[in-house]
Amino acid sequence: MTKTYLEPQEVELLQEGALVYDRKERSWKPCLMYQLLIRLLFRLGCRVSEVLGITVEDIDFKRKTITIQHLKTRIKLSCPDCGVGLSRTARFCPGCGVRVEKAVQEAAEHRRQRTLPIDDETVEMLKEYIEKGGPVSTSGKQLLFGIDRRHAWHIVRRCAERAGLGVLVNPETGEVRGISPHRLRDAFAVMAVKKDDSGDGLRMLQEHLGHQSITTTMRYRKISGEEQREWYARLWR
Repeated sequence: MTKTYLEPQEVELLQEGALVYDRKERSWKPCLMYQLLIRLLFRLGCRVSEVLGITVEDIDFKRKTITIQHLKTRIKLSCPDCGVGLSRTARFCPGCGVRVEKAVQEAAEHRRQRTLPIDDETVEMLKEYIEKGGPVSTSGKQLLFGIDRRHAWHIVRRCAERAGLGVLVNPETGEVRGISPHRLRDAFAVMAVKKDDSGDGLRMLQEHLGHQSITTTMRYRKISGEEQREWYARLWR
């Protein structure tokens, strides 16, 4: 049977597969860093770039929250003569009408942040990780992990292999794909939809995931299978 997303119990297996090899003792041992990375990707439902950007200062242990900083760079095109904005396919400026030979590119940074709750067990894991000196100092900040996206992807993939988890199938394209950090975000979203797919529940999920459009969030309702099952059930009422 093909699977389209990870179930919560499979994420637990993934976390159990978060091991490193101890050469001195010649045995595999649990790795707190790997466990915490997997746990945050799933429990927060964040993008891997957001989790890797978390600093110690972003964690409020008293309120049990983590503030997620999201920086997105967008390229804006404009006419070199009048400055009017252009589409990527524009050949003539809609403002002054001149033929656009070379548009001016401007990088615009959009900063957003959202504050997410964390459960008690994750709070204790964070405290233990910080006390053991896990965070990495860089540019005056204490990053929780101090690794790049490629390294995070590699960690999740290897942990999935050790846990014996197979591949997943994209329900829209049929594409076979391995287990990666984003599949943990998908797992969180589908779990949330299955527990509460009401209008309020979907809006809360939209805010939690940081989606600008509810349409993006609704995609998880389709993936979970709830939408089709409810539609079919209504046919026989």
